[in-house]
Amino acid sequence: MPPEFNLISEPIDDTRQVVAVAGEIDLFTAPELKSAEALESGRTRIVVDLTDTTFLDSTALGVLIGAVKRLRSREGVLTIVNTDANIAKTFEITGLDQIFTIRPTRDEAVEALDTDEAAA
Repeated sequence: MPPEFNLISEPIDDTRQVVAVAGEIDLFTAPELKSAEALESGRTRIVVDLTDTTFLDSTALGVLIGAVKRLRSREGVLTIVNTDANIAKTFEITGLDQIFTIRPTRDEAVEALDTDEAAA
């Protein structure tokens, strides 16, 4: 049985925040991710930690793309933490691995927020 959906927003400082997502992000849970405090709080450097995420559907991908667009319009960045091979394959098949900065650990994703690479 898949874990229940859970979302935790963890501020780092005035501009950076981590949003950790556990469980499945799908048609029913994606709106919670979309309305996550970090994406609406004015912070412009966001890490979405998918370490405990078990599934993403197209709705979830749409939310992530929308977040990147909103952040870029404010000169912000978004990085993703992912270690799941199936989720990585989803990013690769859709070509979104070319859009998102994806790192294997939260520390590396936070570090990438402050590099030019994440803003590409």
